[in-house]
Amino acid sequence: MITYKNYMESPLNEETPTVDDPTKGALNIIEWAYHNYGDSLVYACSFGAESMVLIDLIAKVKKDAALVFLDTGLHFQETYDLIEEVQQRYPLLNIDLKKPSITVDEQREQYGAALWKRNPDQCCYIRKVKPLEEALSGATAWISGLRRAQSPTRANTNFINKDDRFQSIKICPLIHWTWEDVWDYIELNDLPYNKLHDQNYPSIGCIPCTTKVLNNDDERAGRWADFQKTECGLHASSASSTN
Repeated sequence: MITYKNYMESPLNEETPTVDDPTKGALNIIEWAYHNYGDSLVYACSFGAESMVLIDLIAKVKKDAALVFLDTGLHFQETYDLIEEVQQRYPLLNIDLKKPSITVDEQREQYGAALWKRNPDQCCYIRKVKPLEEALSGATAWISGLRRAQSPTRANTNFINKDDRFQSIKICPLIHWTWEDVWDYIELNDLPYNKLHDQNYPSIGCIPCTTKVLNNDDERAGRWADFQKTECGLHASSASSTN
């Protein structure tokens, strides 16, 4: 098994997509990841467009793969509807809807109303980062749907990444995919997807922190639109001090 210390020895990070590989290395890295990590590999799934591609590719390799969805209690109904569709289409997948340690009402009592408006980093830590820490506590590695084209903060993402934030290895099979690649795959394979994508929501998270995007090439522009914030903290390079 590839370990946390010697993961960089894999030649896969040096691979570039070839014209005869329609998945641009994604299927290859997924096969490699499950071969090396097996049941100790978890896919942290947002059920966005990229997620639908990864779910389909993962199911081709490991039908009973473990998926974790960070159920913040603030998601759109369309997201929960999609999860039900995925469970029906891929019945062997083990999907864990991981909830925070406190409910939205308890958060309001402890931190005041609408924490996401006053301190979104702290809200994300409570409802997303901390739960993922718990979900990954027994995992050697995890899969993420990051793509280099999504934002400048993701432009240097590799297939295999040392993850200091969760003391793990983060596998990113879609780094070479464009937004068009993602949708071409969804349409070609008739995959279900979040219907909010049809309403100008390219990136979908919690209701209070997700807005429509019109005439903007930044795929992450609709997230935390009123803040200088583009990430929830799951992909930070080190542990957050917001706790």
